[in-house]
Amino acid sequence: MIAWRTTGQPGGLEMRTLPVPEPGDDEVLVRVETCGICRTDLHVVDHEIAVHSPTVTPGHQAVGTVEAVGTAVVHLRPGDLVGVAWLRRTCGECAFCREGAENLCPRSQYTGWDADGGFAEYLVAPAAFVYRLPDDADALQTAPLLCAGIIGYRALMRAKLPQGGTLGIYGFGSSAHVTAQLALAAGATVFAMTRGEQNRALARELGARFVGDEADEPPKPLDAAIVFAPAGSLVPVALRAVTSGGTVVLAGIEMSDLPSTSYGDTLFRERDLRTVTANTRADGMRFLALAANLGLRPRVTEIPFAGLADAIDDLRDGRASGSLVLRVRKDGEHHD
Repeated sequence: MIAWRTTGQPGGLEMRTLPVPEPGDDEVLVRVETCGICRTDLHVVDHEIAVHSPTVTPGHQAVGTVEAVGTAVVHLRPGDLVGVAWLRRTCGECAFCREGAENLCPRSQYTGWDADGGFAEYLVAPAAFVYRLPDDADALQTAPLLCAGIIGYRALMRAKLPQGGTLGIYGFGSSAHVTAQLALAAGATVFAMTRGEQNRALARELGARFVGDEADEPPKPLDAAIVFAPAGSLVPVALRAVTSGGTVVLAGIEMSDLPSTSYGDTLFRERDLRTVTANTRADGMRFLALAANLGLRPRVTEIPFAGLADAIDDLRDGRASGSLVLRVRKDGEHHD
């Protein structure tokens, strides 16, 4: 099979021919159709987060069909359409796992970071962590929901946004533009603070009441804010923008250092500062059901398989808008 692999050097990414992996007893082999390109993939390629494997196939928003199942798998069969997301495996035994907080499991593993992911023709994944999708699900539209959507959903839940409240969104990339649609569907007013005219145009198109630069002050106090941009400098900006008792959620896996700030100007008056760490499978199931009911449709740019490196460059340089999705394979297609 053909797969994209990191090279062991920061920024290194190359296409290689590898054997098709074999599923373990509790795993499934998935023939990948599409895979969303996430900022976390950029962090993996550029070594902006800890290196878990010197060479790995990134990609953790994969949609494809089950090709083979391990001997212990009973709920999936060849031909099923599935989604493979970021959270790959947990221990199932620690206090976090027992309490329904498996995203905090100290032995958790992740697709495209600890094990090979979806920028390849095939991948293997533990069957218990794979999402069964409707047979008629659109592979391009579904891929970004598997991380950008799920993480945005968890961030929105942690934001404690009141009914009909005002939500500030800092950064307006793949996850943010899905989260904005969720909030708007729930009756919220959305203010978007972001760089890049493409992102601002998308925010306006989706119905944001106010669109400005990342550091702009919104026209009224916010009930809650979510910081998607990996810029620590925006944290005190967002805290100052929320009203007394408001909540700021940091939704990224990586962020530059937070600057020194005045307690009275930012955290005082019972403002909450919260983070998001991965997601639980329950988050994924709830969100995917909600997305289907709402008919959520990410704004997708389809990337040909050979164009992954250029797409990663676009993401790195801020040229991407909405969600980028790698078309790994079309019906009957095979990469030589």
